[in-house]
Amino acid sequence: MGQFVVSARKYRPSSFDKLIGQDNIAKTLKNSILAGQLAHAYLFCGPRGVGKTSSARIFAKTINCSNPGAEMEPCGECESCRSFAEGRSYCIHELDAASNNSVDDIRNLTDQVRIPPQIGKYSVYIIDEVHMLSQAAFNAFLKTLEEPPAHAIFILATTEKHKILPTILSRCQTYDFNRIGIEDIVRNLKGIAAIENITISDDALHILAQKADGAMRDALTLFDQTVAFCGNDITYEQVIGNLGVLDYDYFFRLTDMFLAGDYAQCLLLFDEILSKGFNALHFITGLSSHFRDLIVCKNATSRGLLEMPPSVAARYDEYAAKCHIGFLYEALGISTACEAGYKSSSNPRLLIEFTLIRIAQLYKPLAMDHTVTAPQAAPAAPAPQPAAQPAPAPTTVPSTAPTASAASPAAAPAPAPPKAQPAPSPAAPAAAKKAEPAPHSTPKSATSLSIKNLMAKAEAEQNIQTAAPIEIELADVAPAAPVTQEDVEKAWKEVIDEMGDYYEDSPARIRRIQEGFVKHKPQYDAAESRLIQYVDNANQRNFALKNLLTGFQTLYRAKLSNPSLTVEIEIAPSETVEAKPYMPREKAKVMMDNSPELVTLAQEFELEVS
Repeated sequence: MGQFVVSARKYRPSSFDKLIGQDNIAKTLKNSILAGQLAHAYLFCGPRGVGKTSSARIFAKTINCSNPGAEMEPCGECESCRSFAEGRSYCIHELDAASNNSVDDIRNLTDQVRIPPQIGKYSVYIIDEVHMLSQAAFNAFLKTLEEPPAHAIFILATTEKHKILPTILSRCQTYDFNRIGIEDIVRNLKGIAAIENITISDDALHILAQKADGAMRDALTLFDQTVAFCGNDITYEQVIGNLGVLDYDYFFRLTDMFLAGDYAQCLLLFDEILSKGFNALHFITGLSSHFRDLIVCKNATSRGLLEMPPSVAARYDEYAAKCHIGFLYEALGISTACEAGYKSSSNPRLLIEFTLIRIAQLYKPLAMDHTVTAPQAAPAAPAPQPAAQPAPAPTTVPSTAPTASAASPAAAPAPAPPKAQPAPSPAAPAAAKKAEPAPHSTPKSATSLSIKNLMAKAEAEQNIQTAAPIEIELADVAPAAPVTQEDVEKAWKEVIDEMGDYYEDSPARIRRIQEGFVKHKPQYDAAESRLIQYVDNANQRNFALKNLLTGFQTLYRAKLSNPSLTVEIEIAPSETVEAKPYMPREKAKVMMDNSPELVTLAQEFELEVS
C-alpha cells in the first residue's frame, strides 16, 4: 500500500488555469508577468481555503520558469520547475508568520533577502498568516518591504486584512480572493471523484459543498472523510448521517405542520430530531435558512440565489407556492430572534419549542377556522334571548355558556341555537359583551380581532387555538385594496377602542397610552404603504414598540384589507404637541385666561399668584 496523500494536497492547483473561482486574480497576475510589470510586494487576502498560498506558489514558479507557455503557465520541465515540484528549490521560500513573529525572525529574513537566487531570476518570499506578526516585527519589516533588492519579491497572505498595519498595506498590491461558489466546488469534487473511481450523487456533493462554506480545502477534507466512512459508493443518506446534517425533509415536514397550525406535531418532530443527536442550535439555524430559501423562491428575480440541487430546488418551488409571503416574513423574524437569544437562554429547548408554537399559530387554514367557530357560534347566540333555550333556565345562560362550548361536537348541530342566532338586534352583541362577568368566563371566537387575542399565549383546549401574535387567514387575504387617509382614521378609532381588552389589569396605564394615541391622528403614506402613529414622548413610543406594535399592525392590516401595510410609532413633532401646565403659576395663568372673573377677583383682594 502506497503512502496516502490527502486530496487537498494531491489535487492542489499547479497552474493558473486550475485555480477555481479566482479567474480575475489569475488573469491579472498572468498579464503582469507577460508585460514584465512585477511589483516587489503583494498581499493576498481572503477567507480560508480559497487558494491564496496556492496562487502565491504558482506565481513564484511561473516567474522563475525558463520556458513558460503562451498563456504564462509554468512548463513543469525546466530545472526551476522540477526543483520546485521536488521541494528543493532555493529561490522560493515560505515562512509561517504565526510561529516566526518576532523582531529576530524578521531580522533573519532581512539578512536572507540579500542572497541572490541560484536558479531563476527572482527569490520569492511567501509569508503566510502575516497578520500574526507583532507590531515591532511589522515595523522592522517596513524598510525591507519598501525597498528590497531587485531579485526579491514578497507575497504576504492573510485571512484577516484588518489586522495589518496601514503602513504595510500601502507598500503592497492587494488582491482580495472570493469565496468559491457551490457550483464550482461541486464541479471540482465531481472531477476528483471520477479520477478516483468513486460514485457519489449530486445531492451528496451539494451537501459537502454547502458544509465547506466556500472553502475548497474544507470541501476536499470532507470528501476524504466521507470516502473513509462510506467507501467508493456514496449516497446522500450516508453523507448527512456522517456529517450530522439535518435532512431537508425535516424542514419540509415542519412547513406542512406550520401550514396546518399543528404545533403538537411540531414539538414531537423536534423531540425526534433531538433524540437522534442533532444540535438544537443547528436546528434553529437551519430553520431560519429554510425560511430564507422559501422567500427567495417566491420571486423569479431572486430565484437564482437558491443554491440547491435540482431535486431539492423543485421542492422549494412547490412549498414557496403554498406559503404566503407575510407568513414567511413573520416566521423568519421569529426564528432569527430565537437564534439570537439561544445562547443567553437558561432553557434553550423551551425557547425553541415556544418558537415552533408561535410559528404554528401564524398560519390557520380556512378549514380549521370553520371547526373552531362552528361550536362557539351556537352557545353565544342565546345570551341576548335566553327564552330560546328550551331546557336550561334563562337565568343560568351566562354560567352555562362555557359548559356548552365544552360539550361534544354532536351538540353543535342542535336545531334551536341556529334558529335563534340571527334574531338579536345590532345592539345585542354590545350588551352581551358588557354582561360578561369576567374575561375568562366565555371564550372569545378564534377569529375575533383584539389585541388581547392577538398577543396572549397560545392555548390548546378542545381544539380551539387562540391569541397568537398574528391571527389572520393569510392564505385567503385578497390583494391590497386602495387605502385613503379617511379609511385609516376610521380604522384608527376602532383600534383605539379595542386597546382596553388587553390591559384590563392596568386601566391607568392603558388610559395614558390611549390619550397619547387619541391625541394624534395617524398619517398614511400611500406610496410606501406605511402608516405612522404619533405619540407624545419617548416613553410612550418605547412601550408601544415593545408591547403594541405587532398587534397594531395586525389589526390595521385586517381592518384595511391590506396585508402589506406597515405601522411605525414615532414621536409627534414639537410644534404639534400642546404644552400642558404643570407648575401652580402655569395652572393659575391658564385658569385666569379662561375665566376673566378670576382676574377681577384677584385685583379686588390684591392677590398675587406664586
